[in-house]
Amino acid sequence: MNTTSEHSQTTDLPVSDCWALLRSVPVGRLAVSVDGRPDVFPVNHLVDHGTIVLRTGAGTKLAAADRHPVAFEVDGYDADSAQAWSVVVKGTARSVERLHEVLDALQLPVFPWQDGPKPTVLRIEPDSITGRRIQVSGGYTATPTHNA
Repeated sequence: MNTTSEHSQTTDLPVSDCWALLRSVPVGRLAVSVDGRPDVFPVNHLVDHGTIVLRTGAGTKLAAADRHPVAFEVDGYDADSAQAWSVVVKGTARSVERLHEVLDALQLPVFPWQDGPKPTVLRIEPDSITGRRIQVSGGYTATPTHNA
């Protein structure tokens, strides 16, 4: 479905394109509920077998995410085409606990940026994946659009 407004054209993306975009960026944002209020954490991640995988340690993020509904978002902007895009995954996060899954997950090339132990692997199992591409009107482009 395409929607058009005065300032931009928005195109919904097929799920296959959403997965490709999820794979294309190293950082996303994990949205959780903490004491009934939304909170967002930037995290590095990767896509593995139709899930989103990240590592974390004990604390707010793990307590709020493990076995709870979450949202995960990635986005980007292509200055050459003045197109922005966004992908949102909604699902349930769960810590990986079965020995064979832990061993498999620890082999994945996802490394926390922050020092300190991050022994828990979280896997987001999607319920829905949506994405859109937006043609940005008046957005910054790599090529000047006017003469000085």
